[in-house]
Formats: sequence, C-alpha cells, structure tokens
Amino acid sequence: MVAVIHTSNRLRAVLQYNENKLEQGHAECISAINYPKDADALSFDQKLNRIQRQLALNKRTKVNTVHVSLNFDPSEKLSKEQLAEISKSYLKGIGFEKQPALVYEHRDAGHPHVHIVTTNIKADGSRISLHNLGKNQSEKTRKEIEVDFGLVKAQDRKAQEFTLKPVSIKAEYGRSETKKAIANVLEKVLNDYKFTTMGELNAVLNHYNVAADIGSEDSRIRKNNGILYRVLDKDGNRVGVPIKASDFHFKPTHRNLKVRFLFNEMNPNRTKDSLRIRNSIDFTLYGKQNVSLPRLIDILQKDGIDTVIRKNEEGLLYGITYCDHRTRSVFNGSALGKQYSAKGIAERCIEDPFSLHQQKSQRIGLDVGQSAGAGNVYHAGNGSSLENDKSLDSLLSPVKDGEYTPHQLKKPKRKKQKGFSMGF
Repeated sequence: MVAVIHTSNRLRAVLQYNENKLEQGHAECISAINYPKDADALSFDQKLNRIQRQLALNKRTKVNTVHVSLNFDPSEKLSKEQLAEISKSYLKGIGFEKQPALVYEHRDAGHPHVHIVTTNIKADGSRISLHNLGKNQSEKTRKEIEVDFGLVKAQDRKAQEFTLKPVSIKAEYGRSETKKAIANVLEKVLNDYKFTTMGELNAVLNHYNVAADIGSEDSRIRKNNGILYRVLDKDGNRVGVPIKASDFHFKPTHRNLKVRFLFNEMNPNRTKDSLRIRNSIDFTLYGKQNVSLPRLIDILQKDGIDTVIRKNEEGLLYGITYCDHRTRSVFNGSALGKQYSAKGIAERCIEDPFSLHQQKSQRIGLDVGQSAGAGNVYHAGNGSSLENDKSLDSLLSPVKDGEYTPHQLKKPKRKKQKGFSMGF
C-alpha cells in the first residue's frame, strides 16, 4: 500500500473533486466516518457542512483540509467493506480516528485506490499538527495495515509499482559499444511502451540517453523518411556516431514505427491509461493555487510519471509530454485535453516556485501517531449518540456567522486605559 497526503485550505474544491468523479460514475462514496448518517444518505451539502462546522471552530488555522489517497497493488481485489475498514484503520493510525471523514473508492485507474477527505481541526477547536505527518505517522501505520490485512507490501514491490523508477538501462557513450547499447534501449522501449508519435517515442528514449533523429526540415534524412539513432550525454547533447535504423536487425525504421504508432493508438487500454495521468495531475492541482511547474513535475515523478517539457529561446513553455512508467504509456499533453497541454498547465501552475517548506503537499507512507484529541461530538462505531435528532441534524446544517468559538481560541480583548489625554 502507498499513501499520498495533500493538505490545503480549500475543503469545497477537494470535496467537489471527489463528487465530480462520483457523478461521472468513476467513484463511489463508501463510508462517512463520524457522520450521523450513512454515506449513501448524505447530500453534497450535508457532506460539506459536517466538516465545515468543525473548521469554523478554529479560524486561525489556514491549512485545515486533509486529502489522502491510499493506493493498492493491481493484483489485490478488495471489497468496499475492506477498503472502508482499511481507511478507518489508517485514520486511527495517524491520529485522525475522531475526525469526520469521507471515503471515496475511485475506479478510474489500473489499481484499487481510495480517497479520504477530512480535517485536522478537532471538536474542541484545537488542531492536529500536520508537520511531518507522513514521516512520523503514516509509514508505520502503512506497514501495520499491510500485515493486518494481508496486503502486498510496498517494499516488496519497490522496483516495480511503488518506487516507480524506470528500468535501469542507459546507453552511455564510451562505456559500451554504441550500437549494442542503443539496441538494448530500443528493444526494451519499443516492446514495453505505448506511444503514438515520434515526439512521444523520443520522450521515453531520451530518458535512457537515446534519441531518434528524423533530421531537419530540408535534410536528406527527412526527405528519405530515414531515422538515425544517437546516444545523448547527461546534458542531452548528441555524442558519438549515429546508427541508421536499417542497421538494427529488428528494423526500427520510420515505416515500421508508423505501423506501431497506429497499433498503439488503437490499444483498448489507452483511454484508461490516460485517465491515470489526468487524475494524478488533477489530484495535485485541484483547488490549489500554490503549485509551481517544478513542484508538479516532482510530485508526478514520485507517482511514476516523467514530464518532458519544451521551451523556446525566451523560456516560454510550448510543449509537454507525459511518460507513465507504471502503465508504460506516453501522451502528449494536448492529447489528454486542453487543461493538460503546455498552455493549460502553465495557466494552472504558479510562475515562481515556492520553497519546499512552503509546499502543502506531501508524499507519504510512515509511524503510528498519538491519538488525535478527545471530546468529539460524534464517533461512529463506539456506541456514542447525540442527545436528539435535532442535534444530529445540526451537524449537517450550514455554518452561520457568529457561531460558537472555543474560549481558548478567542483573542483577548484589549483593556482601555483609564486617565486623561491632553492635546495641544
């Protein structure tokens, strides 16, 4: 199991992200923890109002919304009941067992996963610290859950799905015979990855220090539909003698690649593969206004998606390609939709990057934390109940201005000094 935590101050946007998936038929709300009603009996406003009422108890804390995704191995077939129980155990492990939380099962990716929406504001108005939440709480909890529920351990799949690093074959000029090194990379990429254009193919090949060169506009290579395969150094510069496509026994020629492009375009899994990339981008950017392009690239890389960007001489972004090493699929940004194109991503990201300590997005997996506070108004599963139906309904009603703020959170009033003031 792998856990990813995002924190923000945009509860409505986070909730809307999951509700949109629900409306599209790609998700289901399978559990409402510490809610007075079952998940299937709650409207959108009731889901929102329950957590908003808790947020209203502490208006000083700006980062008050926690959005967690729990990701499981593709081989695991988990029921809704199991996913709900795992989610509840995870929240308890990180100290959120008394917090109101909504659990959504998402079904739009190639692996089972759930999203949890909750808050770090407790029922007494105090807050649960989010500092190093992943490092100090989640990893230990994750490991315990893997044992308790018999899940595939993330560490056992480290080289595959969970660390999401590409295969460690790289053509390095001067270290191996050029043609053999390029052939090793080409055979691996052509057989394993799904690409539909020369640009998408190069996005993968460049990752392994290889480039497919079709020549400039008026070059003899371009006119003859030829391809030269070259080795790149660590800075992306071409080095060594290029090898013609026809020199390889498996003939990675322009003509044969066109056939492969068409075959990959018609792959029935391509739509599903594109959903995983879109979801990863949306999960990172949805409802946030503080994510820079470098930060987005870093987060996607941790999820197994390399982002290849192209800029002009003025430094303006004009192209973007995503290479998903988990599904072995490659997509130009515009193929995923306008908001995932170079222009769309530039509009959704901030221009200047924030420093790491300012980022409100964490990747995790991590330690059983301390219990998260006491005095919650309602706690599912322990026999607690509210005094009457009226108080139950109040949890799901909108927050009104001027409602109760805990005494310890109120700012002390300034005392007026007695005496006379003389003016001249």
